[in-house]
Amino acid sequence: MHLEQLLEKTFGYRTFRLGQKEIIEDVLGKYDVLAMLPTGGGKSICYQLPGYVLGGNVLIVSPLVSLMEDQVQQLRMRGEKRVIALNSFLPDEMKKAALANLRYFRFIYASPEILQSPLWLQALKKAAIALFVVDEAHCISQWGPDFRPDFLKLGMIRAQLGHPPCLALTATATPEVMNDVIETLQLTNVRKHIYPVDRQNIAIQVECVASADEKLERLLYYAKTLQGPGIIYVSSRQWAETLARKLQAEGMEGVAYYHGGMDPEQRMLVQQQFLCDQLQIVCCTNAFGMGVNKENVRYVLHFHLPGQMEAYVQEIGRAGRDGKNSLAILLYTHGDEDMVQSLIEAELPTEEQIRLFVEHGSSALRSMLGISDVQWRLLQYLFEKEASAHTAEEIVANLREAIDRRRKWKRKKLEQMRLFLFRPSCRREQIVSYFHQSLTNKPENCCDRCTFSLESYRLKRHDEPAWTFCGWEEELKRIFRNEEYTWIKGNKSNR
Repeated sequence: MHLEQLLEKTFGYRTFRLGQKEIIEDVLGKYDVLAMLPTGGGKSICYQLPGYVLGGNVLIVSPLVSLMEDQVQQLRMRGEKRVIALNSFLPDEMKKAALANLRYFRFIYASPEILQSPLWLQALKKAAIALFVVDEAHCISQWGPDFRPDFLKLGMIRAQLGHPPCLALTATATPEVMNDVIETLQLTNVRKHIYPVDRQNIAIQVECVASADEKLERLLYYAKTLQGPGIIYVSSRQWAETLARKLQAEGMEGVAYYHGGMDPEQRMLVQQQFLCDQLQIVCCTNAFGMGVNKENVRYVLHFHLPGQMEAYVQEIGRAGRDGKNSLAILLYTHGDEDMVQSLIEAELPTEEQIRLFVEHGSSALRSMLGISDVQWRLLQYLFEKEASAHTAEEIVANLREAIDRRRKWKRKKLEQMRLFLFRPSCRREQIVSYFHQSLTNKPENCCDRCTFSLESYRLKRHDEPAWTFCGWEEELKRIFRNEEYTWIKGNKSNR
């Protein structure tokens, strides 16, 4: 059967999107593949279709529970029963059954952390892993050293599984990040498929304002006048809640907040409400978006400055997946970069914390040492790498140097983002140049440095019944199929 025939039979699409067929052909040829497709470019097809051709199982390493649950749900809706997500939502009885019968599943989604479990690793060894997929592979560089060091161990995990062919997928990767991915995953004879990062249907605007009060005024103006749905990104959990309540106080309906400090059920509820168009605006940290496969997001607004260009491009790329005109707005006021710099310092351990960790590195003493979860994971990872050092002083010195390199890397990324704000050249050209690409043509609505008009993005008024929140249990029960709701609720009672 030709690939196009299999595509239509399995997924209902008659033609491949840009790059999909070429990537799939190399995957089926059992090469290691590194692929960069723009956000919304259909990356999942690149491993899901081969799953119906290759003998064995496909293991997909996914960074977020929401992302893997979204993929699992979509596959199940297409009739695929042999799919499972190994995460905290999986009930204990299903975990036991999965451990004993993991080879049954055609698609196995897992977080980097769960792959560190000897039990799951042993079960995966017994299954015949035909393809090792790393989704959102840029997280190896962007998150690995700080928030998720287990990303950096994926190459060793792959080796323990017998070095199956690997497909690394991303929407944003500079040559530097690509090299990190290749080295970490131990890819050999790599076939690279790098496609343009530019999204022509997204207009880009940076607006400099004089004060925090004016920034808030502009946010309220845009939230009230732009066609939604929209996502508003902020730098902290507190700001997400504050802005959502401010918009609600202004009489706006269908507004909620989302951040990593919420209960998993609350986060899932907000995500599903947004997907079902029950919410028009979500005020959120960068914890939101990666697992939200929503095509009709009309704008993404950054209330605070992102710390690096990769994050900015990933986040604005959540707009306009349907190909229709969409808008990215970044509001900036003098001093915003100071907040990012403070966050950088807060995420990295101080010299005193490094010394205390090396001398008293017991998890029981973590809170007494004043070390955050992020700092602790980073220190643990670096300490493991430096285990061959002979003295505590040598280990402290090596850890200090490694953390200082990370600090300089983050400051460099922030400076590149700051330059993007103030350079007089086309925003779109700056973005593609950052990723070592060139811009072939500009859309009619390009950016605030070029041609641009807000008129086509303004709200189109129409009467719709207001949605009323009835509690997360009732909403989840209504949104999901009954058996999925029972599964989630049952898992909650088991914890």
